[in-house]
Amino acid sequence: MKFITEIWHPNVAKNGDVCISILHEPGEDKFGYEKPEERWLPIHTVETIMISVISMLADPNSDSPANVDAAKEWREDPNGEFKRKVARCVRKSQEMAFE
Repeated sequence: MKFITEIWHPNVAKNGDVCISILHEPGEDKFGYEKPEERWLPIHTVETIMISVISMLADPNSDSPANVDAAKEWREDPNGEFKRKVARCVRKSQEMAFE
């Protein structure tokens, strides 16, 4: 899964790739961070994946970031520079929607 507009979030890589457990290959995590039941299973539906993405957006996991810079800002000053960058991304996305 990938965002095609710019997004500033600890769990979204700078190229837009979403990094959440439910989208990772099934089985054991070679780093031991995720449990097998947290990773991809064929029982997942579009609804369960979207719920996971919405949850990730609302509650970032800065312990396992795809964007280290965003995670650092989220931990140190979530209502300062982090929030300003998120707002800028939202504005840019809104402007693109009307082009």
